[in-house]
Amino acid sequence: MFDLHGMTALVTGASGGIGSAIARSLAAQGARLAISGSNAEKLRVFREELDEHSPHKVQEVDHVAIACDLSDAAQVEKLVPAALESLGKIDILVNNAGVTRDNLAMRMKDEEWDQVIRINLESTFRLMRAVTRPMMKARFGRIVNVTSVVGTTGNPGQMNYCAAKGGITAMSKSLAQELASRGVTVNCIAPGFIRTAMTEVLPDAQKDALNSRIPMGRMGEGDEIAAAAVFLASREAGYVTGQTIHVNGGMVMI
Repeated sequence: MFDLHGMTALVTGASGGIGSAIARSLAAQGARLAISGSNAEKLRVFREELDEHSPHKVQEVDHVAIACDLSDAAQVEKLVPAALESLGKIDILVNNAGVTRDNLAMRMKDEEWDQVIRINLESTFRLMRAVTRPMMKARFGRIVNVTSVVGTTGNPGQMNYCAAKGGITAMSKSLAQELASRGVTVNCIAPGFIRTAMTEVLPDAQKDALNSRIPMGRMGEGDEIAAAAVFLASREAGYVTGQTIHVNGGMVMI
């Protein structure tokens, strides 16, 4: 079940905590990947790791790394064509990359708003638009967008981030309706608090306060987000579209 052999995937933000977990899990199920991020050296190292642990070898190098600054629309427009050239097709698109620029609304600078919207929301739109035609032609595709629980609940100090993540959810529902008849699904994963390198540096008291808000009493792991991504990317998820899977330990029950 959830065998991805013969499938290809483009994953953005692939060298980060959640992104790398998703990429590893897709590769472990047999998918061939184009991994993308802004740091070319980190991507190169991660690609070599994926190649080394790949469960199959379709050629000398299974996976490819494509650096891309998602704040630059011109670079974003080139990402899908570059992945198609390297992989031959894109069966799965995972829009995972994102940034935060937190501030209270009354203090939020225009550039803090613009950067978060450009990277989190606009790049997701551009990449979904770019894969639509080849996926429709193939009559198969899986688009998985990583949003956030705060895209549903809101969060003080994150008006820009919440707007972007909520917008991704709404965009996904719209595109899901447009593509459903062509065998292309569009879904979201909304993580809660996930243990990453960024959360590991928090003081213990702050971690305890966060965990107290979660019925399961702990933060999630990147692999738990990745498991949802593998399911949504699989052939078995063909009747699931326009949905958001909340992976948050019960912190918000929607």
